[in-house]
Amino acid sequence: MAETDPKTVQDLTVVVQTLLQQMQDKFQTMSDQIIGRNILFFSLNSAELDDMSCRIDDLEKNIADLMTQAGVEELEGENKTPAANKS
Repeated sequence: MAETDPKTVQDLTVVVQTLLQQMQDKFQTMSDQIIGRNILFFSLNSAELDDMSCRIDDLEKNIADLMTQAGVEELEGENKTPAANKS
């Protein structure tokens, strides 16, 4: 047996506890890194999605305003007809 090998049950217990603690520490570090990255990713995407949502809302409003100015009304579905030509 090598000099670093545990010689008693107590030595073996200490070695196993040390290994388990090291594994737990590494696992915790990795978990923290993953959670940190996910929070950063979500925060960036959430902000970008909010910005995109506002832009789409503005675009829809502008289109509706232009349609009103042009005298176009939206009928059921996607068909549009000039308001002046309606019977």
